[in-house]
Amino acid sequence: MPKIKTNRAAAKRFKKTGSGKYTFGKSHHRHILTSKTRKRKRALKAVQLIKKSDMREVRLLLPNG
Repeated sequence: MPKIKTNRAAAKRFKKTGSGKYTFGKSHHRHILTSKTRKRKRALKAVQLIKKSDMREVRLLLPNG
């Protein structure tokens, strides 16, 4: 049997937490930051958790954790 491959694009975007959930960083926090409010930039810094409805899809992309 062949090995199951990890989706490398997903592996770079999602990290698994100790409790088995997945985290990701928000987009739009790389450039053109002068036109964005402090509040918005602060919110974009924060790491988010994957929603329950998307968990199945992420698990399929990252079978090896």
